[in-house]
Amino acid sequence: MKPKASPSKDLAAEAFAEGVALLQRNTALASVDATICRNPDCAHYPLDGWAAVDSNGTVHVNPKRRAEPAEWAWVLAHCLLHLGFGHVPAAKGPRKDPDSYELAARCMVVNRFLATFSVGRAPFELPPVIPGGDEEELAARWRLDGLPHAPGTAGTEPDQRLIPWHRSDTPEDWTVAFAAALTRTMSAAMDVAGGRRDELTGERTPERPWTRALNWFISSYPLLGGLAAGITLVADAELARAQGIAIAAVNAEAGEIYLNPLRHYSDEEWRFILAHEMLHAALRHGDRAGARDPYLFNVAADYVINGWLLEMGVGEMPEGLLHDPQLKGLSAEEVYDRIVRDQRRLRRLATLAGKGKPDVLGEPLGHRRDYVDLDDFYRRGLQQGFELHRRERGYIPAGLVEEIRALAHPPLPWDAQLARWFDEFVPSPQPVRSYARPSRRQAATPGIPRAGRYFPPEEIARCTFGVVLDTSGSMSRQLLGKALGAIASYAAARDVTAARVVFCDAAPHDAGFLPTDEIAGRVRVRGRGGTVLQPGIDLLERADDFPPAAPVLVITDGECDVLRVRREHAYLVPQGAGLPFTPRGPVFRMR
Repeated sequence: MKPKASPSKDLAAEAFAEGVALLQRNTALASVDATICRNPDCAHYPLDGWAAVDSNGTVHVNPKRRAEPAEWAWVLAHCLLHLGFGHVPAAKGPRKDPDSYELAARCMVVNRFLATFSVGRAPFELPPVIPGGDEEELAARWRLDGLPHAPGTAGTEPDQRLIPWHRSDTPEDWTVAFAAALTRTMSAAMDVAGGRRDELTGERTPERPWTRALNWFISSYPLLGGLAAGITLVADAELARAQGIAIAAVNAEAGEIYLNPLRHYSDEEWRFILAHEMLHAALRHGDRAGARDPYLFNVAADYVINGWLLEMGVGEMPEGLLHDPQLKGLSAEEVYDRIVRDQRRLRRLATLAGKGKPDVLGEPLGHRRDYVDLDDFYRRGLQQGFELHRRERGYIPAGLVEEIRALAHPPLPWDAQLARWFDEFVPSPQPVRSYARPSRRQAATPGIPRAGRYFPPEEIARCTFGVVLDTSGSMSRQLLGKALGAIASYAAARDVTAARVVFCDAAPHDAGFLPTDEIAGRVRVRGRGGTVLQPGIDLLERADDFPPAAPVLVITDGECDVLRVRREHAYLVPQGAGLPFTPRGPVFRMR
């Protein structure tokens, strides 16, 4: 006798079942309570397509169609999204099907959503560029321009069908269930990205105390809530050990706070620590140090910030942090001037980063990435939080209020400051009117003489200035070009015909009076030796042909000798550079 043959497997049914299982893994789409019909006797499935959905929540699948599991998952997701987006709303009574333009627009919107909300893959080729706009905008546009290729899942038939409701007395609204499930899915994805859960279907991992502290600012403390929403916490023990971070540090440019997770503090203490670092970043203490000692200015800012946080009652200050009630009401600059006299004792004090180390970092830790300028983010976040905090929470120390309000008026850029300096000390010649030089008579009143305008010759000597240019080897060509270009443009705008230019390195080189249009264009820089600028200053001050009231502008990178200038003067240096002496004139820092 021949053995009984084993029943053949239905590969198409198995692929479809795997596609349904793949679809069910998506919690948002699984929330849409739809019925899937794959009955060969069903008269509603599309003959030359994959599937269609009706307003009763039934997806009619073509049982004769063959597809892979990922393709079936995409087809079913397409039909369920029609329900979730409200394209086939349930209603009683007769229904009127939309026209071909509306059907195509709805399919295009669903395909665009699936391109970002990946579920399987499409069994057919989609348009390379999917236009923007909602269903109504696309339909109105296509009625004018013609119907494009917007494929659905039913082939040549529409995959959306409106039929009278017959499942129960009350028509079902799938959009509400889909919106709620989509919100839960996005929240779970954010938890995974933030490390609060292992995967979308996993249990939430216990929150770390610093994470709870950061979330408290977002939900309950409006002054710093906006900043906390944009700050990234980096809790890496190896990174903290390698960089010597005892408790915490912050980098304002990267918007990151680096924590030592091996330190154990309560939630209240972590709130104090995070608020401390966020205020460092928001008030830009790293940039405000200027030519001051970075560590000592960091210590001064710590005294000020810790005093503010204790006044506002933000968390609890951990033991060992810097605080002195006698410094209450002072700014960081004023505290710096007081404490800078005893540097030996201050070197033994500790910030949150450790003893002798600033917790305001100049460079982000780890691999360098492309960062955006966060200055506007800090300013806007702190100002908006200040307005909300003042209405809801009340008390803020007066010193912090002054600094927040000062952020609303950011400092002028260096070129605008230089322009103001030119306006004050290099005024352009102003014409005067005199009847000694009559003007043309007006046609309306030919018998009335008019005073003429002219420039007095005695003012021409006042409208000039001197430039002492550091041409040592440490000066870059980019810095020289930017500085000379700014000087030439401002001088030309104020009708300054010529300026006295002196190039200095190891010895001064007097270029004489140069036309303003030649300062940046045809000047040939000489020297490129050492950096001795005082002889160039002396040359201008002793020159008989240089007006005694004309100001002097010194352009250097800060690596120069100690200068003594006995007339009005200013310094133009790169951003972040310091001078080896206390300047008496204004210092403009080029960016």
